[in-house]
Amino acid sequence: MHPDVAKLVEAGRIPKAVGERLSQLAPGKFCLHKSFGAGKVVDWDLPAKKVTIDFENAEGQVMELQFAFQKTEFLPDDDFRSQKIEQIDKLRTLSQKEPVELILHLLESHGGSMSADAMEKELSGTVIPTAGFKKWWDSAKKALKESRRTIIPAKRTAPIVLRSTDQTPAEALVADFEAVRDPKGMIRALEAIAADIGAFDEDPDALKRLLHDIDEGARKASRIHLGQALQLVAARDEVIDSSKTLELDPSAVRLADLVRDADPAKFAEEVSTLPTARQRAVFEAFSDAFGEDWVEPIVRVFDRVGARGVTEIARILADRGGMPQLTHHLRSALARRSLGADAVIWVCRERADAAKEVFSPDVGACVLNLLENDHLADGPRKTSRLQSLLGDDKKLLSDLVGAMDVNESRNFARRLLDCPVFGELEKKSLMARIIKARPATAELVSGVTKKREEALLVSWESLERKKAELDEMVRVRIPQNIKDIAIARSYGDLRENFEYKSAKDLQRYLGHRKNELEKDIGRARGTDFKGSVADKVNIGTIVTLIDEAGQEQVITVLGAWDSDPEQKIVSYLSDVGSALVNLAPGETAQVRETSTEVMQTLTVKSIRPFNP
Repeated sequence: MHPDVAKLVEAGRIPKAVGERLSQLAPGKFCLHKSFGAGKVVDWDLPAKKVTIDFENAEGQVMELQFAFQKTEFLPDDDFRSQKIEQIDKLRTLSQKEPVELILHLLESHGGSMSADAMEKELSGTVIPTAGFKKWWDSAKKALKESRRTIIPAKRTAPIVLRSTDQTPAEALVADFEAVRDPKGMIRALEAIAADIGAFDEDPDALKRLLHDIDEGARKASRIHLGQALQLVAARDEVIDSSKTLELDPSAVRLADLVRDADPAKFAEEVSTLPTARQRAVFEAFSDAFGEDWVEPIVRVFDRVGARGVTEIARILADRGGMPQLTHHLRSALARRSLGADAVIWVCRERADAAKEVFSPDVGACVLNLLENDHLADGPRKTSRLQSLLGDDKKLLSDLVGAMDVNESRNFARRLLDCPVFGELEKKSLMARIIKARPATAELVSGVTKKREEALLVSWESLERKKAELDEMVRVRIPQNIKDIAIARSYGDLRENFEYKSAKDLQRYLGHRKNELEKDIGRARGTDFKGSVADKVNIGTIVTLIDEAGQEQVITVLGAWDSDPEQKIVSYLSDVGSALVNLAPGETAQVRETSTEVMQTLTVKSIRPFNP
């Protein structure tokens, strides 16, 4: 107790408890104010009941003693916040030489727990320069994890907790696991255990009590989040494989159980989010899950499990003799144009090795189908990697057209030139490679370029649809996307912010689509197709055709944006429309059948005007 206060207590003027609290506000003592932060008492006037405090954010604050009693909190001299006031240089030196000790000292001063955001507020700009704080924190956090003296949470908003100092390293790792109850937290804790399995050499029983919790967590997660359940079981298996003494109970859930019982519709989507090593473990479990018939179910998910999954499945099938079934699946899917983008990329990259038997002209048609369908879809691009592959792999287009005959290569080149996905410069670059491999395609470049510069003839209805789409793009979708980006950015950590990345992908798509709509509408010329001349196939005519088997089919040739395959309506710019325009009755054309991509010969039987 301060001597001046002790006299007042002895004289009976104030109670002892008040005297002890008053002594905490004596000159030289430290305190904490909710608004002003930490401070040091520099003077007091007991008769006037005043106290003067230099706070971090407000120096020379004169306060009523009663108010200071109520609004401040005593800080010991060794408290981190007290030392920031008088020993800031010491703390700055400690931050560089012993960052873990600095953080432990900070945690001890805050009752043993503190969020990362609160730590940054306490350190950044005072102890650590603001510009270098993030780099310092990343390094310090890594060292803090290695020290095992704290529990580091998965979420930034959750507190970092100081451990009890009497725990062994094994007990600390187990405590980390027991501190979390969600599957994601369990996975991270198990990864830490597997990385430091040697800590359990002297304490093998510490892990055994975790197995029940892992099993229970996996069973619960499998009902809602299959991907988390698969990761949790795979992480558990990694720990067991690393341990010399741990054995799995026969009744425990296994990867094969989860694979066998999974909903096929959800399995591919869930497993595609797993890291590569975990995906391989899941795919290797197919043989245990399905026995001798394991190849068929794994092939069914081949082109739906993402780029990493495609590669891992192909490796497993190659190692275990399952390539014939995969080859059959790929041939069939390519012929139907139903193979996914990641699987097509794998075929292209492995065209000289594992996919040599399926690399055919069908691959080129499948590539363009995927790019065009993705372009027309309403949403972020899903085939960016496939498009990039065409440009980055300098020999891919040469190999593709090298596998085609002359007519196939011309049709492929024509489709590429008409594909709206590529910019003009990109098309020129890609066409240069095709022409080098197939000189007969050179004449297409000048002809298509000229056609593209001409006006687009379109129906009034399709023109209004385009204008409405552009109007909605400008007034609704782009402004909403800007708001979505701002909201997603507020979530923090842009490197792992899925919402931000998705919103930015959509922004690029919307910008590209807006420019394309404006360009197309500027070139469009509306028409109602009345008065079309029917002596030859023309825009606004209905054509009756006869195929080689004598079967009739009727096709209507309309404007650039009027295609409707179900109604047998084609654009005059399409492959079919281009082949038919200007033909007279009795003349023939080579046309690729849209569903099978097989070339067929069609003869014009009759032509009549389209009546809108």
